[in-house]
Amino acid sequence: MAEATPKATLPTSVFAVEVPNHELLKLAYEAYLSNGRGNYAKTLKRGEVSGGGKKPWKQKGTGRARFGSSRNPIWRKGGVAFGPTGNENYSKTIPAQAKRVAIRQALTLAAQAKEIVTVADVKTTGKTSEIVAFLAAQKSKQGDNIVIVVDTKTPELIRATRNIQGVKLVQATYLNVYTVLNADTVIMTTKAVKAVEEWLGA
Repeated sequence: MAEATPKATLPTSVFAVEVPNHELLKLAYEAYLSNGRGNYAKTLKRGEVSGGGKKPWKQKGTGRARFGSSRNPIWRKGGVAFGPTGNENYSKTIPAQAKRVAIRQALTLAAQAKEIVTVADVKTTGKTSEIVAFLAAQKSKQGDNIVIVVDTKTPELIRATRNIQGVKLVQATYLNVYTVLNADTVIMTTKAVKAVEEWLGA
């Protein structure tokens, strides 16, 4: 059965920093979403649309406008002008140090909102029911977004948490602003708190 014993002290260098505004948090949040965006949209240009090899009608004498191809973008079933090509790069980068500051700010806001719960450890044999019982012991509400932060993800923990809706297992050094801000509850083990302090401590 999953076991947990509170509590660890949250280091002020990570969980109690100054948050002058939310601009950096916004940049880190948007960068996370942009870097996960796929460039799957693609339209056909006029040179890629089938047909249109023959001039629709002669240049002069018909009274109609001149056209050289039915693949013209203003024609029905013609090519698309300035459409997505599938080669767009939507990724955004922010300096590594700024990213760490943003994560510290996100954790600080979560701590101030009392959304961070610390436990000694989370042990399981790999059964989902054990993690469900563990979350019930932490008074987690069904339907909440719950993030369990551990120092190392074991196969047993992965297997026990992957089928629980709203529960996300995260290794301490892979925390990000998006995950922290979207969580209703962040459950951190003692070793995870120490790993985060070593990673993000100023």
